[in-house]
Amino acid sequence: MSRFAHPAGDRHAEVLPEERPPHVPADLNALDHVIWPRTSGRTGGAITIGGVDVRDLAKEYGTPLYVIDEEDFRSRCRDHKAAFHDGEVHYAGKAFLCREVARWIDQEGLGLDVCSAGELAVALSVGFPPERITMHGNNKSLAELEKAVEVGVGHIVVDSYEEIARLGFLADRHGTRPKVMIRVTVGVEAHTHEFIATAHDDQKFGLSLSSGAAAEAVRRILALPQLELVGLHSHIGSQITDTAGFEVAARRLAGLLVQIKEEHGIVLPELDLGGGYGIPYVTGDEAPDIKVIADGLTEIVAKVCTSAGLPVPRLTVEPGRAITGPAGVTLYEVGTVKDVEGLRTYVSVDGGMSDNIRTALYGADYTAVLASRETDAEPMLSRLVGKHCESGDMIVRDLWLPADLAPGDMIAVAATGAYCRSLANNYNYLPKPAVVAVSRGKARVIVRRETEDDLLRGQL
Repeated sequence: MSRFAHPAGDRHAEVLPEERPPHVPADLNALDHVIWPRTSGRTGGAITIGGVDVRDLAKEYGTPLYVIDEEDFRSRCRDHKAAFHDGEVHYAGKAFLCREVARWIDQEGLGLDVCSAGELAVALSVGFPPERITMHGNNKSLAELEKAVEVGVGHIVVDSYEEIARLGFLADRHGTRPKVMIRVTVGVEAHTHEFIATAHDDQKFGLSLSSGAAAEAVRRILALPQLELVGLHSHIGSQITDTAGFEVAARRLAGLLVQIKEEHGIVLPELDLGGGYGIPYVTGDEAPDIKVIADGLTEIVAKVCTSAGLPVPRLTVEPGRAITGPAGVTLYEVGTVKDVEGLRTYVSVDGGMSDNIRTALYGADYTAVLASRETDAEPMLSRLVGKHCESGDMIVRDLWLPADLAPGDMIAVAATGAYCRSLANNYNYLPKPAVVAVSRGKARVIVRRETEDDLLRGQL
């Protein structure tokens, strides 16, 4: 069977993988703007982002290279803030956080979620207001909790009975009264990968609603005058495009608010429904309309609370991927092009699972194109792979690339702004790539490329 586009023949089922490859695109040079950054396009054949030619970026900063479209990022912050105009929007720093991103978030008026002392340190290093920070984590150390109490973060989301006791001790020692929320597992089965579904009972996060653990956590916090219980928190998972799960979570949390009023006679003023909104990675993917989500969640919470005679709590959401994911693109240089006759062509680039482990970890899908030029060559069934010593080192499992692809060409992978840099590693002692922000025809490094000296630092 030819590796080029063709009608399925007699040997089709014998040689292609069980999961069928994607449809051949009508135009290998086209950029689907549902997937690519809002300022992306082609000029003179090459992709431009934020008005900057990717060839110039590669020449000046090298590859692999993370490129983030600053205007795209900021505009999505504004979109979320407008959609949830009566509530609060906190950016989930775990998706991608560096000092410059923390500045953008601050300037756009969003709050920030952190889940470690390191993420908190990044935020504090640029003067991010601690009262707009929420601290997450299922196993916060005593030192992490103490730092959060010392600097006065706005909210601490408690995840266990042990943490409630630790916080009570620390608050008493420091003479403060931190605001806390309870992370509730609401029993929602999010339609996503097992490792990023976080609201069913059989996992590490939160306190179960169905078992009564969440209600018991309320009792324990209210028994400690050192802590101020202000609300409930839920996060049902990541990369979710079916809004029904969020609606169920909202109804169940609102129901718990009613139970708390009936048992304790108090009304909690805040409800945090987390994030997890999906983004398009390949053609045909649909992302939920953030305004539709905002209107739906606000309406559900208002109806449940009003019918129970409760004031409507302030609603908070925590988008991460939905803001930074589409703004990011990764650039690679092609090293080898290896045709496996009758199957596909393996295109090896100068990065891989050290700069994007999501394909190996989650089976994630991506869109990739020839970035440094346009072509009218035939499409060839390809697998975009990295340079690591692992068979599973794949960036895009199956895609169509032009048959005239050659070493030295540049490949761009879309929608890599979330989790790729956050999960980056030094497998095979590869340095982590730089992150470059582009805007209005200019580029600047916001995270420098690691060097071999960085890799050796700390070794004796």
